[in-house]
Amino acid sequence: MVKEGVVLVMSKKTLIILGAIVAVIVIYALNADKQASGAAATGCKVAVIADVLNARETADGNAKIVGKYLRDAQFDALPGVQNGFRKVADDKWVAAAFTAPVAGSAC
Repeated sequence: MVKEGVVLVMSKKTLIILGAIVAVIVIYALNADKQASGAAATGCKVAVIADVLNARETADGNAKIVGKYLRDAQFDALPGVQNGFRKVADDKWVAAAFTAPVAGSAC
């Protein structure tokens, strides 16, 4: 009878582990779909042509700085420019004047 109890516990552990693996796969798949629907799906990729490029929270030169890119950094962006800024992620904009489309990109 002890063996049956051990087998039962192992089965629960195995189910929990398999459930966790399935959850990770589902979360990864949902995140991949979300990323594909954003900037990467547009085919627009830009490179930084300034020494340092500030990323801002909104398309405004006085908006809060939320990140920085160094010269030659490349990243996906949306093709349109608003108020002189290009959107690169949710709540992340860069000055379009300091970026250049990467060869073959659809900006």
